Amino acid sequence: MKILLVGDNGIDQYQFGTVTRISPEAPVPILNYTHTVTKPGMAANVQDNLQKLGCEVDFVHGVKTCIKTRVIDSKTGQHLVRIDQDIPSKAVKIDYTNIDQYNAIIVSDYNKGSVEYETIENLRKNYSGPIFVDTKKSDLARCEGCFVKINQVEYEAAKTYPTELIVTLGRDGVRYKEHKISTPQVEAFDVCGAGDTFLSALAYNFVLTADIFEAIKFATRAASVTIQHIGVYSPTLEEIEQI
Repeated sequence: MKILLVGDNGIDQYQFGTVTRISPEAPVPILNYTHTVTKPGMAANVQDNLQKLGCEVDFVHGVKTCIKTRVIDSKTGQHLVRIDQDIPSKAVKIDYTNIDQYNAIIVSDYNKGSVEYETIENLRKNYSGPIFVDTKKSDLARCEGCFVKINQVEYEAAKTYPTELIVTLGRDGVRYKEHKISTPQVEAFDVCGAGDTFLSALAYNFVLTADIFEAIKFATRAASVTIQHIGVYSPTLEEIEQI
């Protein structure tokens, strides 16, 4: 399976340590730092998820990279603070030559500059296959003709909506048009990256089945694997099938 991925590039850093006392200087915990773990973030996490599912991915992204640093207490898994270093990027340029070689296109738009409305519209005009969009933009009607996946907060902030709208609701499942799809109830340790996993699995399964309901169910199972891990996590096909 060959996927074209368009979006914002990112790096997720996790700084681990233990907390045993509160600072005498301010009412904040003191972290005894132990180590740092670095993982792909934002659209790069989508790429990692797709590759874990066996996909070949061409990733088109802006030249700038955003870094998110999460400080975590190893003993409890509690996030203490997140530090964002967002560097806006210029919009990407797409080469439409032989674009129909791809089984699907995924747009992972964190609204950091790599993707403009026109980027999505031009992809739809030039590509005949399925396009999946995860975006923080609000004029979603401009993504008409694509499967648009957002969460409840993004849904409430949107000004317009497309026909093919998928809204993730956490433990309450997924809403697709007038339908409600339940999600596996598992213990959630960390929701970081769950949306990226859902998006990747959704596109992957739709290419295989051409059935959006089956793709949504598969994506909910994939995301339920991810949230059982600390930090972003890309599940394997075997792990998803066990859910």
